[in-house]
Amino acid sequence: MALLIGIVLALAIALFGTLVGFDRERSFYSTVLAVIGGLYGLFAVMSGSTSTLLLEGIGIVAFLTLSVLGFKTSQWFLVAGLAAHGVYDYFRGHLFANSGVPAFWPMFCGSYDVTAAAYLAWLLRRRGAPKAST
Repeated sequence: MALLIGIVLALAIALFGTLVGFDRERSFYSTVLAVIGGLYGLFAVMSGSTSTLLLEGIGIVAFLTLSVLGFKTSQWFLVAGLAAHGVYDYFRGHLFANSGVPAFWPMFCGSYDVTAAAYLAWLLRRRGAPKAST
């Protein structure tokens, strides 16, 4: 069920973003990736473990970096970042424990991320990537 909800929610948010024009701004998907990249930090805080927060910080920095690259240069970095976060959702639980992560989260977030990446890739191919920010 988490898989399906992640897919449906990603499509709903992406379509809403297109309908109202949020996705015409370069910052929209950059912000999405930045927020998604930081959620495991929130879960680490909820777990009360400073060492887990430091470990999660490695991923947070990586996804924030991709977010900035996608904003400043090519939005294809955002596609790569969202897709990579979907893969990260699957594997990070095998790398280290974070007791604050809900059991459904990796499947939900992974399916959301991959769906959002696919939608953004489709959008970039359809519209062409907007000019980079300065």
